[in-house]
Amino acid sequence: MVVAAQDNSAGEAGVFRRHVLYIPGYDPFPPRRYRELYRSEGAAQAAISGYRLEIQPRAGETYGWRVAARIEGREVEAEVEVLVWSDLVQQSMAQGIAETYLQLVRTARAYIGHGALFRLMRLRKGPMIAALYPIAVLILQAVIALLVLFLAAKAVAWAWLVLVGPGSPGHWVAILFGLLAGWLTLRGFRALDHRIYAYYLMHDYAFTAGLEGENPPALERRMAEFRSRIRAALERDLDEVLVVGHSSGVHLAVSILADLIREGLPARRPALGFLSLGQVVPMVSFLPRAGRLRGDLAYLSTRAELTWVDVSAPGDGCSFALCDPVAVTGVAPEGQRWPLVLSAAFSQTLRPETWQALRRRYFRLHFQYLCAFDRPGDYDYFRITAGPMTLAERFRGRKPSASRITRPLSPHRSVA
Repeated sequence: MVVAAQDNSAGEAGVFRRHVLYIPGYDPFPPRRYRELYRSEGAAQAAISGYRLEIQPRAGETYGWRVAARIEGREVEAEVEVLVWSDLVQQSMAQGIAETYLQLVRTARAYIGHGALFRLMRLRKGPMIAALYPIAVLILQAVIALLVLFLAAKAVAWAWLVLVGPGSPGHWVAILFGLLAGWLTLRGFRALDHRIYAYYLMHDYAFTAGLEGENPPALERRMAEFRSRIRAALERDLDEVLVVGHSSGVHLAVSILADLIREGLPARRPALGFLSLGQVVPMVSFLPRAGRLRGDLAYLSTRAELTWVDVSAPGDGCSFALCDPVAVTGVAPEGQRWPLVLSAAFSQTLRPETWQALRRRYFRLHFQYLCAFDRPGDYDYFRITAGPMTLAERFRGRKPSASRITRPLSPHRSVA
């Protein structure tokens, strides 16, 4: 079923058809993990909420899967496509130890030198603690490595003196052994990063700050490809095309959709929805050369061609929870209609025992938006992506969270 551009009605009969295009955050892992997450968490949510949800294989040149569901008394067919940029993430993470420490210096200079850091801390302390974490851990690792270097050099120098006697070669041998011990210590820390995440987070923030808020050319080319995929979906016989951005994928989706609408959408098309989850937009929009993103935020916030719902939760310490990304960036125009800022309210939608088990697992909580809830409220990822209502219908008349933050704090507000 194809509806007019301004008509977000999905109809009342027949099978509801949707195409979901998911844009991950800064994630080096292949997209298969998202299928497995959707499969396992969808089954859990279906059991809790009493609907049917089945995952099926999907053929095609891009990665994804199909969903067959019966929710709210209606059959639904959804096609989920992951817009992959993990290869670009992997390339950006292919940095040695020395290069990572140089990234630390450049990233700190970008956020502190341009006045963004302290403005961001006034928004939400959680994501800024997450941003400072890799800096603190990497510095601590360097201090430990220097201590190991010193102790190893002293031990070798003492052993040389006892076994060989005094002499200048002993000093050089001690220095070399100390340097080797220090370097191996840093290598050991790097090998443990799958548990510590210091290097991963450092590469993440360095990727954002590398061009002070401007997208790298390779990422811009990939975003143009994503835009083509969304346009192709809009030309199909569907009820809704839903773009989902998670974490860093949100600010990519903002620019992609803004460019898509500027180009002009088909006169008759499915309803267009944009669901942003756990956004970290201010980490980019507060930087001096993020004029493109700031302009795209202002533009997208007024458009009638789509429905934009932003979901976050104060319990997610890795996102700027309940911060209106347009308003806090200081580019909210007159007539702003989007985004509708809502809370996933983890402490209310998860059982107390579940919340207690997860509340210190910060990275897991950052993915909770894609998972099952014990007591789902307005927000249910699987009803939104595989249910028989468009995003506009599901949240029509819904007021924004009373706790949303709209105070403009960005030190840079120029737009491109």
